[in-house]
Amino acid sequence: MDDAAAMTSPKRFPERNSAQEVRQAAEEIPTGEVSNENVRLAGRIMARRGHGGIVFLDLVDSSGRIQLVVQESRVLSAVDQLDLGDIVGVGGHPMKSKRGEPSVSVTEFQLLAHIRTPLPDTFHGLTDVELRHRKRYLDLLMNEESRADFQLRARMVSSIRRALDEDGFVEVETPILQPRYGGAFARPFSTRSNELDQTFYLRIATELYLKRLIVGGLERVYEIGKDFRNEGVSFKHNPEFTMLEWYEAYADYRDTMERMERLVERVARETTGSTKVTFRGHEIDLAKWRRVKLVDALAEHDLWTRDEAELRARLAERDVDTQHDKTWAQLVDHALSHFVEPSLVQPTILHDYPIELSPFARATDDDPSIVERFEYYVGGMELGNAFTEINDSEEQSERFGMQMQEGAGGNVEAEHGDPDYVEALSYGMPPTGGLGLGIDRLAMVLTGRESIRDVILFPALRDQK
Repeated sequence: MDDAAAMTSPKRFPERNSAQEVRQAAEEIPTGEVSNENVRLAGRIMARRGHGGIVFLDLVDSSGRIQLVVQESRVLSAVDQLDLGDIVGVGGHPMKSKRGEPSVSVTEFQLLAHIRTPLPDTFHGLTDVELRHRKRYLDLLMNEESRADFQLRARMVSSIRRALDEDGFVEVETPILQPRYGGAFARPFSTRSNELDQTFYLRIATELYLKRLIVGGLERVYEIGKDFRNEGVSFKHNPEFTMLEWYEAYADYRDTMERMERLVERVARETTGSTKVTFRGHEIDLAKWRRVKLVDALAEHDLWTRDEAELRARLAERDVDTQHDKTWAQLVDHALSHFVEPSLVQPTILHDYPIELSPFARATDDDPSIVERFEYYVGGMELGNAFTEINDSEEQSERFGMQMQEGAGGNVEAEHGDPDYVEALSYGMPPTGGLGLGIDRLAMVLTGRESIRDVILFPALRDQK
């Protein structure tokens, strides 16, 4: 296509039909016949074939693919100048080809945008995984499965919002730039405000701000937003990720378990049409959850002991490197992630955690050393975390003090404390249940993708040298 033609292409192409709806209409037409209905489509030309003076083109839009049949001489002359990858607008009539393929008989044709860099192999698609992540626009352009995955993710998020909205939750927005970071065990990213002459941290969680809103009288709140953690990258970790957090006044972690189970089941049904998925080679039913105490799960692997030296020795016997684990809590977390978590393939709620691991959860009624916290797993991967929240300011202050001792013991991810949050609690917070859910990880489960990079449009990647 010459530059002059590209420069004179239209600036709009309104009143379009989707490829999917035209295919559905064409399915009803007898083989070899053409409808009188007028349709207009726009999309990218991804294949071209010729046969006996007829040109067949594959047009792809966001809804799918449809065959264009070009027979009229005035349209054929314009089509002769097309390059694969050009974006076109067409008018015509639905038809079914002699081979039974739903198609459009083209009577009008317009070039809308000209491709200047040749596409990758259009037959095999874009198969280089690194290139797919680095140039997502090419991945989406070439691979229908990738487009379907991200459309599914969007439906998933919409379903989550719809469910929480229907249950009376209020969606809110809290600061990404925070003067103090908290609500999780993680290293933050930091930046500096020139105007305020102050260091800010990109939030590692939304928790502490959302609970301030519970104090303020918003009894059910949630936020779906970005969190940032300056730590390792893996198949399930990305430095920038999307989390759902909700907080519900007058509820505890048992209520939150039930709400989580209902939400995941509903979202799976609305997004995929079923609660059954295939993830990491396993058939999984998201409507069936089991509940196991953390102490019992560790004991099954002979890894439950409150003696730090003994736990370190047991891990060393299993060839686990614990030199970076400075405290008992870090050793427990290591045991959990290396031995318990991979075994939790079917949907499992792991509950009742040692107090050292959970500075924001209330103690159980029968054991003050165990708190009302649960994490939930699918396919050997954690999806999220939940608590019965501490609502007493003095107790919260004491827990922050425990975390300072963890930090002094060498745990660089320990909570640093937040006096302003403690002050907010001093005005009184109702009993509250709170939960976090990894949006990216749930998307992995529902799409069957085994890398978080496959469900994040633009994942973090190392610079190319």
